[in-house]
Amino acid sequence: QLQASGGGLVQAGGSLRLSCVASGRTLSRYTMGWLRQAPGKEREFVACMSWSGGRTVYTDSAKGRFTISRTNAEDTVYLQMNSLKVEDTAVYYCAANRLGLTTTPYEYDYWGQGTLVTVSS
Repeated sequence: QLQASGGGLVQAGGSLRLSCVASGRTLSRYTMGWLRQAPGKEREFVACMSWSGGRTVYTDSAKGRFTISRTNAEDTVYLQMNSLKVEDTAVYYCAANRLGLTTTPYEYDYWGQGTLVTVSS
């Protein structure tokens, strides 16, 4: 139901824009988040946005570099990632929840399949 795309290989300092499209379900009443999982590490929170788009939360490492946005009319959420670092390498997942803004991965109810971002030095 959530399809993430936009990952790829990029050099450090570069940019990528991830997209997440919902099918079979509208995203308009869900808080949407982006989370990631690096090899050998636990899944971690990156950013989330309220259903209205009025509030956002970012992990410290993403602040100033990543921007989450959404278009409810198109049931799409984006993550613009700039100034990418090698440590940003991970599989990035979009996820949805109705609880509200949360940084806790297990509080997200619906998950996309993930898109791999690889940042080379």
